[in-house]
Amino acid sequence: MRYIQFTQPSYRGPSAYRFGGRAAGFDNEIDWLFGTTLTGLAGGNRGQFPVELYEDKQNTYVRAELPGVNRDAVNVEYADGSLSIRASRKAKTAEGEKDVALSREVSIPDEVQADKVTAAYENGVLTVTLPRREETKAKKINVSVN
Repeated sequence: MRYIQFTQPSYRGPSAYRFGGRAAGFDNEIDWLFGTTLTGLAGGNRGQFPVELYEDKQNTYVRAELPGVNRDAVNVEYADGSLSIRASRKAKTAEGEKDVALSREVSIPDEVQADKVTAAYENGVLTVTLPRREETKAKKINVSVN
């Protein structure tokens, strides 16, 4: 099983170029550096939440931590190589309660069978299973001796 740490959504700007399924470029790296460093200082994470991306031979998995979110408030969509996770929850403030919207978009590096994508939500952790297409799975090839 290969484990891929994914914590920051990729940004695709006009100066970015594609590298290994993710947008790259000097401007994006600087944005990422300051975005992750200053997020804690700004007093919040601007509606983002931790996401992990990992895979095995048959599936790619996306695991998202959504503490305090009801299962009914979670919306997951997959389209064109991108997984979108949206959720909302109530947060207590000095004035009372307010709704907090959370969202994340994850680029999926492999071809996925979109009709077989499943999601499970348990104890504040959302796990989305994205099965790979047959042609992208590794196949063993027998070598014959002549």
